Amino acid sequence: MLCRCLLATIGLFASAGLVNAQTPPSPPPAATEQPAAQEAMEEPQVGDHWTYEVRDEITGDLKSTITHTVTDVSATEIGIRLEILGKPGYGYQTYDRSWDMINNGTWRSTPNDGMGVRAPLAVGKSWPVKSTAFNSSNGVSLKVSGTSKVTGKETITTRAGTFEVYKIESSLESRNANDTTKKYIEAQQTWYAPGVNHWVKRVSVSKSEGRVRNSNAIELVEYGRR
Repeated sequence: MLCRCLLATIGLFASAGLVNAQTPPSPPPAATEQPAAQEAMEEPQVGDHWTYEVRDEITGDLKSTITHTVTDVSATEIGIRLEILGKPGYGYQTYDRSWDMINNGTWRSTPNDGMGVRAPLAVGKSWPVKSTAFNSSNGVSLKVSGTSKVTGKETITTRAGTFEVYKIESSLESRNANDTTKKYIEAQQTWYAPGVNHWVKRVSVSKSEGRVRNSNAIELVEYGRR
């Protein structure tokens, strides 16, 4: 069964094969250890990186630790390399400059997946999500629609530090283009920190046939600039 949550979150995680790899937890920092001060990262640069722990919210298990690293930046796109701790090889993703994912190696979204940010952010701001997602490995095509809305401005603390964030809540419906009776529902919450130009946390729950199929969360544990 198709799980689109790995496409959106993920934008959350990596390509399908990479994301599901099991990796051992990385050791937590010592209680007295404080994250080093980081340079502001409002404009993306090659070498910018963010490391996330990916956790299964149903079992509580740590699934993997993934680092996103900027490989190239153009006027319209940002290239990202993904590396899973303890696993060989890389995955790659392409985003637009608003962090809407265009391609993650398996899924390509036209014009994009719509799960980025719409600057300037403000509480109450909302925007529609509408795209077509095509899976190059099995030929599945999805029609995706939904909305995203900024529902709050908060302070959130992770192992990477304390951040001022906007909370964005998204609701999506995906239908198989060849069989519209097959419907997938996803709810995603994103905590986006403008100061580091990335999400600090993302939680995604996907359903089909009225039942939860997957529930995943990512949380920032380290970030920096080359």
